[in-house]
Amino acid sequence: MTPSKPSIFITGASSGIGRATALYFLEKGWQVAASMRNPDQDSALPEHANLLKLRLDVEDKASIVTALAQATEQFGQLDVLLNNAGYGSAGPLEAASEAQIRRQFEVNFFGLIDVCRGILPQFRNQKKGLIINISSIGGLVTFPFFSLYHASKWAVEGLTESLQYELNPLGIQLKIVEPGGVQTDFAGRSLDMFDASGLPDYQPGIERLMAHFSPGGDHRSQYSQPEQIAEVIYQAATDGTSQFRYVAGSDAQQTWGLRQSVPYENFREAIRQQILG
Repeated sequence: MTPSKPSIFITGASSGIGRATALYFLEKGWQVAASMRNPDQDSALPEHANLLKLRLDVEDKASIVTALAQATEQFGQLDVLLNNAGYGSAGPLEAASEAQIRRQFEVNFFGLIDVCRGILPQFRNQKKGLIINISSIGGLVTFPFFSLYHASKWAVEGLTESLQYELNPLGIQLKIVEPGGVQTDFAGRSLDMFDASGLPDYQPGIERLMAHFSPGGDHRSQYSQPEQIAEVIYQAATDGTSQFRYVAGSDAQQTWGLRQSVPYENFREAIRQQILG
């Protein structure tokens, strides 16, 4: 079957950037496979002839295989993969449990690898395809108390950069989008805070961190809406260029611009002052 419309497969499509991207591509006439852990409980995405909601948990390899097969059967072929599923953890490394350490990488990194490996046979057979990985400004710079989250996103950066060399000759392109702050509940429900109650040495820093990222913080006025990031993802999918990196959001662009323009020691001090005071 030759698909009449381009198609995109999205992970983590139940909320935030993933949901906004699914809606944006639908509006542009694309076929959208929106995968999420609990599609039966989703009421955020509308019923639409070009929308297929699928169950996929990036920690469940069988669900990845099944969801990709269902999307391919429905749409004929897949043109773009958006690896968006992920979450953040925060707190002193010393306070992280073994399970929290493992899960940060299982979701943000190993799950992404499994989805890529699942779609690559199809892309190789087609001799074309585009993989867009959602990283973060946190894949380019670091902030206090997010060491595991940053490590997972820096791993995504390295993986994606290297994959270009082996996949580009096969007709498969890779791009990476690095959003800054987004007006979602990342710092609420989606943020896994380590229990540092038994480590009082860290409490002053944690309190300043939480005050900085609180909903009333002045810096949040610079955060993007999920729809703005969806526009950047659409640009990456359709601009027809070899551009690799898309830093998305005014705060991310400002932070990355500062990191590139001053010595690291100056940048480190600026971040320390901004977040820890």
